[in-house]
Amino acid sequence: MVSGERGERDERADERGGAPSGGAGEPAGGGLSERDRDVLAVERRGWPGPGAKERAIRERLGISPTRYYQLLNALLDDPRALAHDPVTVNRLRRLREARRGRR
Repeated sequence: MVSGERGERDERADERGGAPSGGAGEPAGGGLSERDRDVLAVERRGWPGPGAKERAIRERLGISPTRYYQLLNALLDDPRALAHDPVTVNRLRRLREARRGRR
């Protein structure tokens, strides 16, 4: 299923908490669900300010920013996320460790 001009997958299954179809109940694309890949894609992009990013999280992913950051934090510890997008995951891991070091 696609929607919009960019050919994005219909994310309604992810919004309801269901797994996207990847055949035989498995997520597509290296074991990450479509929502997980979308979370990493949002984080990969540069944002002019927090308001634009939060709006994109709600519109594109259909989740609250709080839930987004919970999912993102879990993805940083997932080896499948590292394999899918090592640059983004390693950058975010460094930022997380720096924040922990300041506490």
